[in-house]
Amino acid sequence: MSSPPSRTTIFNPLECRPDSYKGWYQQGNTLWQQGKYNDALLSYERALEYYPGDYWAWYKRGITLEHLGRYRDAAESYDNACQIQPENYWAWYDQGCVYLNEIDDFAQAIPCFQRALDYLPKDYWATYRLGESYRLSGQYEAAIASFRQTLTIRQEDFWSWYRQADCFRRWGHYAEALQCYKKSLEIRPNDYWAWFRQGELWQKLYRYKKAIACYHGALDVEVDDDYSWYEIALCQVLQKNYPDAVYALGKVLEWYPSTYLGLIEGEPAFVDLHALPSYQALLQVARQTVMEPILD
Repeated sequence: MSSPPSRTTIFNPLECRPDSYKGWYQQGNTLWQQGKYNDALLSYERALEYYPGDYWAWYKRGITLEHLGRYRDAAESYDNACQIQPENYWAWYDQGCVYLNEIDDFAQAIPCFQRALDYLPKDYWATYRLGESYRLSGQYEAAIASFRQTLTIRQEDFWSWYRQADCFRRWGHYAEALQCYKKSLEIRPNDYWAWFRQGELWQKLYRYKKAIACYHGALDVEVDDDYSWYEIALCQVLQKNYPDAVYALGKVLEWYPSTYLGLIEGEPAFVDLHALPSYQALLQVARQTVMEPILD
């Protein structure tokens, strides 16, 4: 006679012994693995009633609260774990991730990642996310230092180059930003945003031919990108390449006439196009297209 299949025991709260920390903690783990997060949370909290100084119950409680979308409570639970085992990497790191990714409290995230790095100083993810916390809080010099540190760990890391470029761009250091975007494209040649951001910077520097080349690089990745075509039109008209400007505007008006018609008509840079019959014809077609749903 075959033995019955084994079953995982789930304790009934009324049957659990008053000193059954281990039972509650193990039950919390089982319920968590089953996706029963509310019940798992209750189990971890009952375990903590018997052993409030347990690192793992506070840590697992934090993970569970994250799954329930209770991010501030999760951060507090991780912090309690940190107070019990301040040398443990994971509670500091996960607390930092909650502040960075879910609460948008970058000032709180920074010391968490710093503490995590005290114990794993060459950890890529804690270093990278420290950089992100600095970047998003506007501390660009410190962010760049962190991203440069990640590049000593992963030399060909696209995101470290790309985020460095973002920092330099926001900081107003355009030449350095362009160098970093170029390096990121050597690693990932088909990244739309690295091409587009380069185009924006060359445009700010009045290097319109280089800007147009970068916008076309973005269009090689996303062929129907209206943003790039619109910026190409601006660059072309500023170089007095009026037919090319009209052609580029034709692309955006073909796809999104209601979005761009008013923008184009109000753009001072396009004043020089007003005398062109091709430009006026383009606007007339766009106006008719925009008006058709109203007439229907």
